[in-house]
Amino acid sequence: MKAHFQTDRGQVRSHNEDSGGIFYNAANQLLAVIADGMGGHQAGDVASQMATQLLQEKWEKTEGLNSPDEAETWVEKAIADANTSIYQYAQENEECFGMGTTIVIAILLHDILTIAHIGDSRAYIISDETISQITEDHSLVNALVQSGQISKDEAAHHPRKNVVLKALGTEGTVTCDVHSLNFKLDDTLLLCTDGLTDKVSDNEIYSLVQAKSELSDVGQNLITLANERGGEDNISLILIQRETPTKKVGESS
Repeated sequence: MKAHFQTDRGQVRSHNEDSGGIFYNAANQLLAVIADGMGGHQAGDVASQMATQLLQEKWEKTEGLNSPDEAETWVEKAIADANTSIYQYAQENEECFGMGTTIVIAILLHDILTIAHIGDSRAYIISDETISQITEDHSLVNALVQSGQISKDEAAHHPRKNVVLKALGTEGTVTCDVHSLNFKLDDTLLLCTDGLTDKVSDNEIYSLVQAKSELSDVGQNLITLANERGGEDNISLILIQRETPTKKVGESS
C-alpha cells in the first residue's frame, strides 16, 4: 500500500483553507480525509481543520473494523459528530458564524473502499483502462446538469460553479453520501478538492497517474499543472495505491 497527502495554497489565496491527512487506527487500517473550508478569512481554516482533527482522533481510538457495513456506520456517525461540533463552535464564536467545509473520506479495509462525502470535493478510481469519478458533487451546477438545464461543458464555465448545496457544519444536521466498492490491485484512489478539478481535466489526471511515477511526484505534477493554469484556489489531494505483492527471493509460485 502506498499513500500520499499533499496540499498547496495556490497562486492567489493568502492562506490555505484546505485540510486533510492519512491516519491509521489500532488495526493499522487506513483513513484518508480531504476537507475544503469556507466561510470567511479565518473561519474556513477552522472548519476544515476541526473536521480533519475530529476524524483523526476518533479513528486513532478505533480498535478496528471488520466489514464495509461497520465502516459505513462508523463514518456516518463520525461525520454527524463532527458536524455537531463544528456547528456549535460557529454558533459560539461570532467570527466563525456560517463556516463550513466540504469533506471526502475513504476507509480502506484490505480490498474494500468505503467512501463518504459532503460538498464538491471528489473521489476518483484510476485503473489501467479508465478514470471514474465515484462521488457526485453536491453543487449547484451539478444539480443543473442532472436536471438537464445545462450541459457538462457549460457547467465547467458556469459563473456559480463553486456554489455547494451541502457542507459540513453549516446546519445542525447533515447527511453524507456513503457507499463501499472493490479496490483492485494496481488501481489508484484520488481524493481531491475543486482547486484541482477546476483546473485539470479527468483525462489529464488519468494521464499523469498512468505515468507510473512515485505518488509524491504524481501529486506534485497535478498541483503544478493547476497552479500553472492560475491556481486561484487552494489545491489538496490524496493518492492511494494498492500494489501487486512481490514475491520474496526463493518463494515458489
